[in-house]
Amino acid sequence: MPAHVTESVFFKDIYGTDSMRSVFGDESLIQYWLDVESALARVQAEMGIIPTEAAEEITRKARAGNLDFADMALEMEKTSHPIVPLIRALQRICDGDTGQYIHWGATTQDITDTGVILQLRDAIGLIQDDLEVMEGALLDLARTHRDTVMPGRTHGQHALPITFGYKVAVWAAEVRRHLERIEQARPRILVGQFAGAVGTLASVSADGMEIQRRLLSELNLDAPTICWNTARDAIAEAMSLLGLITATVGKIANEIVNLQRTEIGELEEPFVMGKVGSSTMPHKRNPMICEAIVGVSRLVRQNIPAALEAMTHEHERDWAMIHMEWAFVPETCLYTAGALTQLNRVINGLIVYPDRMASNLDMLKGLLLSEAVMLRLAESVGRQDAHDLVYLASMHAHEQHLPLKDVLLRDSEVSKHLSPQELEDLLRPERYTGLAGEFVDRVAQESYRAKQK
Repeated sequence: MPAHVTESVFFKDIYGTDSMRSVFGDESLIQYWLDVESALARVQAEMGIIPTEAAEEITRKARAGNLDFADMALEMEKTSHPIVPLIRALQRICDGDTGQYIHWGATTQDITDTGVILQLRDAIGLIQDDLEVMEGALLDLARTHRDTVMPGRTHGQHALPITFGYKVAVWAAEVRRHLERIEQARPRILVGQFAGAVGTLASVSADGMEIQRRLLSELNLDAPTICWNTARDAIAEAMSLLGLITATVGKIANEIVNLQRTEIGELEEPFVMGKVGSSTMPHKRNPMICEAIVGVSRLVRQNIPAALEAMTHEHERDWAMIHMEWAFVPETCLYTAGALTQLNRVINGLIVYPDRMASNLDMLKGLLLSEAVMLRLAESVGRQDAHDLVYLASMHAHEQHLPLKDVLLRDSEVSKHLSPQELEDLLRPERYTGLAGEFVDRVAQESYRAKQK
C-alpha cells in the first residue's frame, strides 16, 4: 500500500499525474543514470579512451529492465551508496571484461546530478505543455466573455465594473509570463555535470573538457563553465519557478471558490449529475476540485524554503543536501503537475453565470458607479469638492439602503449640474468598463505574437 499521497490509488490524480510519476519512478530514475553511464562510455570510445566494443556492450546492456532492482536495493542498503550498486549490477551482465570500463573517470555525483537534470528537463516539458493548454483555454474564455460585465472587487468590496473576460485575461497574461520564464530559465537549469571527485576533472584532466562537452552534448544538455557540485542554484531556481506557477494556479482556483459562494454565485467549477458536495447535506454543490488545487499549490510553496536551504553545501560535496533534493524535487514536480491538470479540467468546464453577474452589479443600488459620477461632477465643481459631495451622498445611501441616484437628485448642488438623465446614464455599469475589452484583445495579440517567435 502506498505510503505517500502521490502514489495513492484514491488521491494520486489530485497530487500528480501518471506522466509525471513516470519521470520520477524508480525505473525511470535508474534509466536516466544508465543513460549517462552509456553516453559516457560511447564518448570515451570515440575519443580512444576505452575500447569500442566495451562502449557498445555497455550501451546494449544499459537498460533498467535488465537489472535486478531487489538485489540493487539490498546492495544500496549494504553500501550506503546509490551508484556503486548500479555499476556492479551493470557490470555483471556485460560480457567479458567490458564492464570494467563503466564509469571511467566519473564520480557518483556526475551521474546523479546529470540524472536529476534529465528528470527536470522532462518534467519541465510536461509542465510547459500543461501551461500552453491552460493559456489557450483562458484566452478562449476571455474572448467569449470579453464584454460580460461584472462587479470588480477591491478589498473584498464592490469597486468598479469590469468584464469577466478582463479578469480571465489577467490570468492568461500571468500564464504567458510563466511560459517566458521557463524559456529563459532553461539555459540555466538544463546544465549537466561531469566534473570528477572534487570538480577538477583530475582523473581525466588531459581529455576532461572534451569528454564533458561531448557527453553533455550527447545527452542534449549544456555544459557548465565550472562544476556545480555545491552550487545548487539551478535546482533552487527550478523549484522557485514551480512555486511561481502554482501560486498563479492556486490564485485562480481560489478566485473561483470565492465567486462560487452562495452570496455571489457568478462562477461554478464543473458539475455533472452524481458529483456530491456533502455526505449529509444533499443540496451542496461545493467547489471541491478548486479547494484541492488551492491546497496542493500551497504544498508546492512549502517546498521552496527546502530548495533554498539545500543550497548551503559545505566544502566540495555535501550529501545531506542531496538527500533533501531527492525528496523535494519529485514531490514538487508531481504537485505542480497535479494542480495544473486539475485547473485545466476546471477551466475547460467552468460554468459562468452572466445573469448573476448582472444582478450583482446593482447590489449597491448605484454605488458601484460613484467614481463616474464624481468625475463628471468634477468638471463643474472641481475634483475635491465633487469627491466630498458624492462621498456624503454615498454614505447616506449606504446607511439608509437607498439608491444613489435618488440621494444625489435631492442634493441641490448636484442637481444644479447633473440632470436626472445624465445621472441615469452615468450609473449604467456597461458604460464604465474602461478599456477592459481592449485589454482582452491586447493579451490575446501578445500571446499570438509570442507563439510566432
